[in-house]
Amino acid sequence: MPAPSRFVLIAVFFVSLAAIGYEILLMRLLSIVQWHHFAYMIISLALLGYGVSGTLIAMTHRTLASYFETVFAISAFGFSVAMVVCFVIGQRLPFNALEVVWDPWQLAYLTLLYLVFFIPFLFAALCIGLALTCLKNHINRIYFFDMFGAGAGALVTVVTLFLLPLQGVLMLLSLLPLGASALIVLSKHTNLRRRLVFVHGAVVLLLLFATTQSLFDLRISPFKGLSQTLEVVGTNTLVEYSSPLGHLSVVESRSVPFREAPGLSFSTQFLVPEQLAIFTDGDGMSVITRVDGNIDEHGYLGDLTAALPYQLLEAPKVLVLGAGGGADVLSALYHGAREVHAVELNPQIIRLMREDFDEYAGHLYDRVNVTVHVGEARGFVSGQAQRFDLIQVALLDSFSASGSGVQTLNESYLYTIEALQEFLRYLEPGGMLSITRWLRLPPRDSLKLFSTAVESLRLAGIQHPDDQLAMIRNWNTTTLLVKNGVFTDQDIHSIREFARTRSFDTVYYPTMPETEANRFNLLKQPYLYEGVIALLGDQSDQFIDRYKFNITPASDDRPYFFHFFKWSALKEMLKLREHGGAGMLEWAYLILVATLAQAVVIGGLLILLPLRFAKRCWPQGTGVRMGAYFIAIGIAFMFVEMAFIQKFILFLHHPVYSVAVVLAGFLVFAGLGSRYSKSLRGRLRNSRWPVLAWVVAAIASTSVLYLLIFPYVFSSLAGLSDPAKIVLSLVMIAPLAFFMGMPFPLGLSGLAEEAGDFIPWAWGLNGYASVVSASLATLFAIEFGFTVVVLMALALYLCAAALFSRHFSGIPD
Repeated sequence: MPAPSRFVLIAVFFVSLAAIGYEILLMRLLSIVQWHHFAYMIISLALLGYGVSGTLIAMTHRTLASYFETVFAISAFGFSVAMVVCFVIGQRLPFNALEVVWDPWQLAYLTLLYLVFFIPFLFAALCIGLALTCLKNHINRIYFFDMFGAGAGALVTVVTLFLLPLQGVLMLLSLLPLGASALIVLSKHTNLRRRLVFVHGAVVLLLLFATTQSLFDLRISPFKGLSQTLEVVGTNTLVEYSSPLGHLSVVESRSVPFREAPGLSFSTQFLVPEQLAIFTDGDGMSVITRVDGNIDEHGYLGDLTAALPYQLLEAPKVLVLGAGGGADVLSALYHGAREVHAVELNPQIIRLMREDFDEYAGHLYDRVNVTVHVGEARGFVSGQAQRFDLIQVALLDSFSASGSGVQTLNESYLYTIEALQEFLRYLEPGGMLSITRWLRLPPRDSLKLFSTAVESLRLAGIQHPDDQLAMIRNWNTTTLLVKNGVFTDQDIHSIREFARTRSFDTVYYPTMPETEANRFNLLKQPYLYEGVIALLGDQSDQFIDRYKFNITPASDDRPYFFHFFKWSALKEMLKLREHGGAGMLEWAYLILVATLAQAVVIGGLLILLPLRFAKRCWPQGTGVRMGAYFIAIGIAFMFVEMAFIQKFILFLHHPVYSVAVVLAGFLVFAGLGSRYSKSLRGRLRNSRWPVLAWVVAAIASTSVLYLLIFPYVFSSLAGLSDPAKIVLSLVMIAPLAFFMGMPFPLGLSGLAEEAGDFIPWAWGLNGYASVVSASLATLFAIEFGFTVVVLMALALYLCAAALFSRHFSGIPD
């Protein structure tokens, strides 16, 4: 078998780079037009393409081998065209995730969405699978260029998303496989070469022309806040910015100006001034408030539930986490804060406030006693030497997003036990942590937040957490106070007076009688008061177990604060669909389950079923043992990768950053491991243990070490700059990924010696396992936590080592 030419290796690199780049691009697209949690579906789509390509190659590889360069060039060409065409078609499918609960057709549209976006990845995978099958004596080199290209693609795409809009990044990525196809065509000395080069040039011109058309305009879900707002007469978008951190749209409403004030008392005597709305990825609205003169004129700020801590503190030093358009910064200044530190993750929002709308906002972020920081909440807090009198967690998600269950699968490290403990450590004695959340009925967010606060205090060694907690509510928000110390009689008097004069209901304060609950904003019964009393009692665990929604305290190992779904309540809620029960379902969780089911079924139909009809020519026992081997390592690799993607959000602060860095680290260093695996196999030729046993031992020991040290590393180094964190993340990922890159090429190399016809089967079975495990890993992480997901992966690696040893024990190294 001849060595692969440099054209083939470079072409493999380009195709892999474009494939992972397109994957990340689709994640951003679906975050904007739908919601963030479709990330796991995109990973499944990519891997479904890889699995199906293995099946196609298994059934036709003898024919394809004779036309390797031609089929590779056509597949790369098809990948380039499909990237653009499927991008356009995918946005035009009438899929609406919010209707899944009551409209069965939405599941059909979800399946179509799945199949449309899978096509580009099928073409990409055909290129890689063909190279591995037809040049099987050089698997290590090809796999290295595949993984290295994919890893580079993850980082390159994120950087490019800062520089270009989504449409521009799409065009750029589509040129890469087109270039790969051209490389292969140019390497062939045939009469067709000139014609093929002409076709490639024509496609380039067509793609460049297409960028000027409206075909690529983003079609945001009509149920997102931005779409609904723009339906109002007199609204228009003033400014738009895009980056991996979010697609920002600033909207003005001339006919009905925005007057957003969550938690505003019905008895207020003040008018909320005009505002501009900032939408992030089409939702999650925050506002920029017009400040024409003295801030003291904004009296409505004293009539919000979030104003409660200012009645208990005098001239506090305030830290606002999630500053956004500055509503909480404005409130702090109105209430006489002597110093305000505002933390915002997205620098483009700060740019809006300081450049585009600086005068409109009354130069809010440039005032003498206001300091603005670019960073993530926990990272900023843990990197501070100073302490604060008040730490305020801003309410940045929209009421509609909170109420519809769209955040169910969002990892949030802001509302975990560890986060609250971190914030409390940076409070002055007598200082307060204030968190305002939307009020959903039946109660979910409020009780889960309260239970998380109780557990954080108990784990910190506080004997009587009930003395350090207080909560009030109105009709649509609750505000929780956690004090670094005991609430005094004077504090309690101030809380009661603040609530009474504004017609707010007290949910809890130390020694509060039930008669003071549910007085103004009447509910059928004092649900919240009864809930918090139960959570403070000795039977709190039993109350949490019996409650219809999941209000178990969120932790860094299970950071799904917005996950309230319980299987035990599903039947009851479905029965109540016609009476509002469907609205209480966490539909995003059901989408995850539906995606998993579709992955199993579609993968089975497109990968496993056709494989049954492929010609089989290998030694007895190969199919069962090595089939199970490649399925095991496929699931195990994805379990570890998905767990790390979700875990590193805590350290890198944004899902896109985490996906890009973790994928890049795993793929690049796994590629290096693949390249070195042949050498390692030779070095361990005379070892008592098979080479894979050593590899799995290294994977297991490194993984367990990381599970133990990650909480301490992430906490102690959270204050580093983003570039430093990215480098450190890659360094931490490198050893584990290096060894995780070896089982696949070691298995393929062994097959190349005794059962070369099984290689495309291995490619397909590994792809099927990966398809299923992408969604399965997320499901297990939600239910059991990241630690359990990683331990499951290690168990699978051990099983794979046993299968490998048993099958190849008689084959000399």
